[in-house]
Amino acid sequence: MNGEQIRLQPWGAGDFWLLERLNSPEMTAHLGGPESEERLADRQLRYVRLDRGGMFRVESAVSGETVGSIGFWEREWRGESVWETGWGVLPEFQGRGLAAQAARAIVVAARVAGWHRYLHAFPGVDHPASNSVCRKAGFTLIGPVEFEYPKGSWMTSNDWRIDLQA
Repeated sequence: MNGEQIRLQPWGAGDFWLLERLNSPEMTAHLGGPESEERLADRQLRYVRLDRGGMFRVESAVSGETVGSIGFWEREWRGESVWETGWGVLPEFQGRGLAAQAARAIVVAARVAGWHRYLHAFPGVDHPASNSVCRKAGFTLIGPVEFEYPKGSWMTSNDWRIDLQA
């Protein structure tokens, strides 16, 4: 890691281009593949309208360049309401520790938001980089689970969790 810092910028109406960049076959290989334009447009609306939680553009604090996205949102998981997080870092910015920095920042944001005790992440078991991000951000591995993402596509994921009240 080169010490490059990040900052989170709230998702805006002009950020659809980032969804398109993150929707490449390379970026979605562990997520069931690219989504249709219609699904991307729906996702953009959801991100802009999130009532609880938040979606963010991840920006280099040095250059101001957008390096990826991260967010947290509500979901029901095993009978309780929890926060879930997910992220993506553009290929040209990967390998710099930026995703782990963003994940640590999103833990703080979820803790400040309150509402739920736990924040979960569900990277695919075959995605070592995202599992490493969870570890570096302080999440605890609960174990493998069958997880639906995107809707209609099932995969084996690791359930990582962090206690926001700890």
